[in-house]
Amino acid sequence: MSQPPLSQSPLSLSDLQSLIRKMYMSKDEARGVEGTFMWLMEEIGELATALREGTPEELALEFADVLAWLATIANVAGVDLEAAVRKKYGAGCPGCHQMVCACDASEKP
Repeated sequence: MSQPPLSQSPLSLSDLQSLIRKMYMSKDEARGVEGTFMWLMEEIGELATALREGTPEELALEFADVLAWLATIANVAGVDLEAAVRKKYGAGCPGCHQMVCACDASEKP
């Protein structure tokens, strides 16, 4: 039996990754990381176009697509996105280790 679609309830990164896994995992595994990465790149191109000339609604939808395809790749690769983000950014900027980045503007991040 199918579940009702998401409403206005909060959606964590972990929730998103689980939702994408539930909806698409068999197709995603068959496509593999490389094929899925190509779809992500296509969506990033569509996001770039929306940033230049899209409406706010189109822009929001393209951000959602990019995030969904990123979650897809993480699922296929066996990466827990929420855990990865917490590990890398949970204690502050990876460069200067401050919660508000104090890195020189010429440096990444």
